[in-house]
Amino acid sequence: MKQFNVPNIYRSPLITAIKNRRKQDDKLKKDFTPTLLDLGSLHIYLARHFGFCYGVENAIEIAFTTVDENPGKRIFLLSEMIHNPQVNADLQERGIKFLQDTYGKQIIPFEDLTADDIVLIPAFGTTLDIEEKLNKIGIHTEKYNTTCPFVEKVWNRSEQIAKKSYSIVVHGKPKHEETRATFSHAASYTPTVIVNDMQETIDLAKYITGEKSADEFYQAFKGRYSEGFDITKDLQRFGVVNQTTQLATDTQAIAEYLKKVMQEHYQLNDTNIGERFADTRDTLCYATNDNQTAVTGMLSTPADIAVVVGGYNSSNTTHLVELCEEKLPTYFVNSDEKILSPKEILHYNFHTKQELLSHDYLPAKEPLKVLVTSGASCPDALVEKVIRRLAGFYGVESKVDELANN
Repeated sequence: MKQFNVPNIYRSPLITAIKNRRKQDDKLKKDFTPTLLDLGSLHIYLARHFGFCYGVENAIEIAFTTVDENPGKRIFLLSEMIHNPQVNADLQERGIKFLQDTYGKQIIPFEDLTADDIVLIPAFGTTLDIEEKLNKIGIHTEKYNTTCPFVEKVWNRSEQIAKKSYSIVVHGKPKHEETRATFSHAASYTPTVIVNDMQETIDLAKYITGEKSADEFYQAFKGRYSEGFDITKDLQRFGVVNQTTQLATDTQAIAEYLKKVMQEHYQLNDTNIGERFADTRDTLCYATNDNQTAVTGMLSTPADIAVVVGGYNSSNTTHLVELCEEKLPTYFVNSDEKILSPKEILHYNFHTKQELLSHDYLPAKEPLKVLVTSGASCPDALVEKVIRRLAGFYGVESKVDELANN
């Protein structure tokens, strides 16, 4: 796989050594058990896979290279490059300005741009409408496009099945940049609708079977179907694609549920189901799947707490937190600085979208066993800082140095 030129500030010699050793010992990626960092009174269990993925490293390399190669030029990011506050702050410090926020709200009007400006498309991609607006100004988006190749793979698959007269159901968070982009591309080819979760999928199925009236659909899914979408006919033949940072197991469950609905409604079997339902399993992102599977493997290890590191608006990180919460107390932090002391921690509750202050979060036992992972947009350097922060509370930071130097 391609090696990217990512700034050293995001690298960690400790984490790099651990990842390289695991890669060497497990070339086929079949071992999803965590890596134990035995620090004596503190045991850190690192997930088999975590941190920057291919798409994120690609985006970071393009962004920093663009800054270095264009001194004096105005450089803009359409929205956050990735969902990591440190990386976005670093880009802003280098003079890059954001045109929109995460939800597509305009910060700087497109009318303020000129053909001499550079606009970076983030890793999530963007809508065809925005591309057209920028191109009309004279800004060529293809030159500074950091869209993740795996997101583009979903778009390409959508186009392929659309050519075979399938409509598309997108499993994604309706307000997420990537979902908005994928919806835009899919809807340009074929009738498209978005479902957020299994409950909405079950509701959608009732329109397919006629259990619910068509009129109800247009209100229930308002803003989430393509122009001219006809619920009475456009879901007679379709495929499911996803926002790549969703839980892979959720997308698979949604696809299997809808496949079963189509089989029963149209009296089909596994041989002829393709007449009504497209096979799109090949659109699942390998990195998202690996990170989630690694967390599942990590959770088989007896532990006291889990710490998940990443941006609070990062969808893939949120799903890692969700998996950990099912098994043990979990603390979602976006910086080592949020681990205030052995007694207090500031952490994010993604259910309520609030940062909380918790007390006595570290159980009084030795060795304390902590599971650690991070999202695909989180620098390894930040994970090392979290490990060192915890190690410092137990007076064993020197043991981290020993591991890093071995």
